[in-house]
Order: sequence, then structure tokens, then C-alpha cells
Amino acid sequence: MSLSSLYGLARPFLFGLDAEHAHEVTLGMLARTQNTPLASAYASPRVDDPVTLAGLRFPNRVGLAAGLDKNARCIDAFAAMGFGFVEVGTVTPKPQPGNARPRIFRLPERQALINRLGFNNDGLDAFVANVQRARFRSGQGGRAPMLLGLNIGKNASTPIERATDDYLLCLDGVYPHADYVVVNVSSPNTANLRSLQSDEALDALLAAIVERREALTARHGRRVPLFLKIAPDLDEAQVQVIAAALHRHGMDGVIASNTTLSREAVAGLPHAQETGGLSGMPVREASNRVIAQFRAALGAGFPIIGVGGIMSGEDARAKLAAGADVVQIYTGIIYRGPSLVREIAEALRQRGA
Repeated sequence: MSLSSLYGLARPFLFGLDAEHAHEVTLGMLARTQNTPLASAYASPRVDDPVTLAGLRFPNRVGLAAGLDKNARCIDAFAAMGFGFVEVGTVTPKPQPGNARPRIFRLPERQALINRLGFNNDGLDAFVANVQRARFRSGQGGRAPMLLGLNIGKNASTPIERATDDYLLCLDGVYPHADYVVVNVSSPNTANLRSLQSDEALDALLAAIVERREALTARHGRRVPLFLKIAPDLDEAQVQVIAAALHRHGMDGVIASNTTLSREAVAGLPHAQETGGLSGMPVREASNRVIAQFRAALGAGFPIIGVGGIMSGEDARAKLAAGADVVQIYTGIIYRGPSLVREIAEALRQRGA
């Protein structure tokens, strides 16, 4: 039975559950079955379409966005689905429960989600232990292993003026285990976090992060690329400021974009006015707009990972047309299932052929 057929059978059950419960059930199943014969239910051969960005060789152009596997429990399961790269987190130094439930809402009419999870995670020590248990780096069947991105943030209880301390603690912890590290300043669900995208705050944060990276490079004998994850709710002037900061501090790439606060595309639908970040189809055009603006501001050759509203291979092609080099999915895999990974990878390989 095909992956799409299997997911077609499972989806009515999962969508009959509360959205967060369905998420927990799915991750629990993946954690229990990865690296066992049962993984064949969702495994797919990895499409070979290598591309080099930030000094890293990505086996193909489709990745998993951060947020789906916050505690890095299911790295090997996602590797089996054929992703070229997987990003896990966001992790914070200390464990935290996140915001009160309910905090995930489906908007199926628009293939969308609203979440206000709030960086709920088990903390840095548990996260790193899970990363260390993953086996994917050995590769499978002679294939090059996928790449792993580790996404870092701040605890909700940490005052915004001390946010840099949290990012540095996380960077120290994840650095030896990451192919690349993502500095997440764009979640709408941690109070004041997006203020770190402003000019002076971003300058101070990136200066400290890059300085610490130099010390970690000397300590570990390898330079790990650093990406910044930004919001889609930026105007062109803000994009110019962030792009200049990325160049000025020697950052290696940008991920565009996180979820949106806008509700224009879902006005009138059930749950549309819930607070939190909106993802899925409604964020597609805003993400593409910001990607195009960053490409114009950053110039050719600066790595951009495009994410937001990718529900098909054609949507992924549009991300590359806007200026992205590779893409990530999250909400798309919830609505379409793991067969979407191969569909996108094949579509992007054909585009580059």
C-alpha cells in the first residue's frame, strides 16, 4: 500500500482527535517505530538531488521545519521519510510547559493551523540526549545521511533584556551535534520575542552569537553555520535592516518564514480569531513575498530556506522561483502526509534538471 493510501486511512482518525492530542499520538508512534521493521509504513527512498549551501551538502532540497519535533524524539523516523534535512526544536535552556491548552487549532477549509504552543519543550539536556541517540548519521543503503538543524530560543521566564544569555547557553549545548544552528527570533508565542528582530536588539544578539561561535569553532575544530529564522510580518524596510545585519555579522543564511499573525486569509472561519501563529496555505504568499525581498536585499548566493504554505510540489517550485534555495514543510505534512516529502523532492529535482 502506498504512503498516501496509508495516510488516507489514518487521517480521519487523527483529525477526529484534538489537534494537540493527534500530534502527541503521531510523535509517540514515530518514536516507538523508528529503527524497527514497522518504520516501513512511512519510509520512502530519499530522492537524490544534492545542493551545497553554507558549506553543507544537502542530499535533496526538502526539509522538515522546526516545531513539529520540539524534543528531537523522532529524528530517525523523519530521516526514513526521505527528507534531505530535518530541523528540530525550538529548544530552550530550561524545560517549560508552554501556554495553556487548547493551543493548536485546525482550519481545514484553508489547510491551515493556528498554534500558540509557546516553546513547550523538555529543556536543553533532554534535547541533546535525544539528538545523541539518533542513528541517522550512519546512512542507509549507502546513501549520504541527511543533515540536522538544531533550533534554539529563550525561556518565557527570561526577561527579554537577558535573552542573549539563553541563546548562548543553547548554542553551547547544541553546537557539537548540529550540522547547522537556527536562531529563532520570530515565534509570536513568546512575549516580546519578535522585538529581537529590531535593529539594535538584533545587532546585539547576532554579535554575541557570532562571537561565541568563534570560540566554539576553536574548541570543537569545526565551524557550524548559523541561520536566522524570521517572521513573514515584516515590511520592506525591516527586511533591509535584517539583511544588512546578516551580512554585517557573517551569518550563513536566513529561514523565511515563521507563522503569521495576520488573519486576512482566514477571516470568518471557525477558530480564525484564536491567538497564535497561523501556518499552512494562508501564509504561502506572505512567505514568498518576504523571500523575494530578502533575495533582492541579500543578493545572489546568500542561502535562503523557504518555508510557509507548501502543500504541493508546485508550491515548493514557487518558493524557489521567489528566491529560496531549499524548502521546509510542517503544516503540509499534517494535511498531506509523508508522501508529500517525495512529491516535493521530485518536483524540485525536475525543476533543476
